[in-house]
Amino acid sequence: MGAGAKSDFAAGRVAGRQATIALAGLLCLESIFFAIYRLGDLKLYVVETMALGLAAGVVYLLVIFALEHTVESRRTLWLVLAGALIFRLTLLPLMPSLSDDLYRYQWEARIQVAGLSAYRVAPADPAAVALRGPAWRRIPGPGLGAIYPPLTELIFRGIGSVSTALFAFKLPLMAAEWLVVGLLAFLLRATGKRMSLLAVYAWNPLVVVESAASGHNDALAVAALLAALLLIIRRKPMLSTLALTAAVLTKLFPVVLAPLWLRLIGWPRKPRAWAAVMGSALFALACVWPYRNDLTVIVRTLREFGDSFIDNASLFLVLRWLTGSIAWARRIGEVVVAGLAVAVAARKLDPLRAAYLLFGAILLLSQNTFSWYFVWIVPLLCFFPHPAWLLLTILQFLSYHVLIEYAAFDRFQFQPFFAWLCYGPPCAMLLWQWARGNVARLRCRHGSQ
Repeated sequence: MGAGAKSDFAAGRVAGRQATIALAGLLCLESIFFAIYRLGDLKLYVVETMALGLAAGVVYLLVIFALEHTVESRRTLWLVLAGALIFRLTLLPLMPSLSDDLYRYQWEARIQVAGLSAYRVAPADPAAVALRGPAWRRIPGPGLGAIYPPLTELIFRGIGSVSTALFAFKLPLMAAEWLVVGLLAFLLRATGKRMSLLAVYAWNPLVVVESAASGHNDALAVAALLAALLLIIRRKPMLSTLALTAAVLTKLFPVVLAPLWLRLIGWPRKPRAWAAVMGSALFALACVWPYRNDLTVIVRTLREFGDSFIDNASLFLVLRWLTGSIAWARRIGEVVVAGLAVAVAARKLDPLRAAYLLFGAILLLSQNTFSWYFVWIVPLLCFFPHPAWLLLTILQFLSYHVLIEYAAFDRFQFQPFFAWLCYGPPCAMLLWQWARGNVARLRCRHGSQ
């Protein structure tokens, strides 16, 4: 065997290690997801679900670390895609139990198909008795109207016009999930990142459970957001602004990127930026128009929802303790996020990094951060795979401890002890890395003197 053949053989063996690690990770994770599937009603087996979710998280973190520290292999990408599909298909048949949001989607579709307003008619409204269905008591927030933006409601109405069966709402949301995976692959290639980083999102246990098992609709907004990011990187101002508008009209959180977007497309100096803004305004108007008479109701319902819950919060609880006021804690969080949005726009920060910073700030400062909200930031961890954030997404399985007390005493309340368990280790990691960085800079400064 010649020297060239030996070197090729050695390179192939080194590259093959990553694929071997990916295959081992796929088999381990699938065995855990299958065990979750075997539980059936996850609400009845909350402790087991939490334990299995955390176990999957340990495997996931080890696999991500190993993939990052091995030579890139083309086979790894195919294994990552295969694993993403297998994991989701394994949990897809489960009825939603960790969260009842899918019943809410079904209700809001049914009420719209009947010609009523999902924003005005709540499930507990006596006028809706004939439309409730046998599982109406599982609809969350029975006294509240819809809180989702208009595009989401239009999507629900579109699904409901075809079928109001519960499973019918899972399939389009899973299609959105696969769109997210595809867009992430394009973004990784466009930014020159390792393709194995796709596993950060595609194999994240929290993402798999919240999407495939619970059927949350966050993938709709995330898909539109990633399309906007890809298009702005490719300098497509009109299409990227339309995609960002679609994301905002699906879930409100991407609106914090609007100031940066206006700067990146050259508004108000460039004519094409004006065209992009006008096109997005017309698109937004078309989505809002069917619900034009409900705008005041939407604002009131959002305020009621915000005032009713303080769930799984982190820094918000610290701010409330420092100020002694929920209102002040909320205002401080809003000012910090708004200030950060203006700062990243003023600096014309890279849109991927800006989204990472802004969504992270929202999640840490919001008074309501349900576990599935963390799906918003996981795609961005493919580009900024910070260990503390990766760990935090896994520790979100601890937030399901509320279902234990809810089942026993009909009381839905997050316990401070579990909040410390969930947020304490990631915050400790951040502080440790910050301290190490400062010490290293001081040593370099003293060494140069």
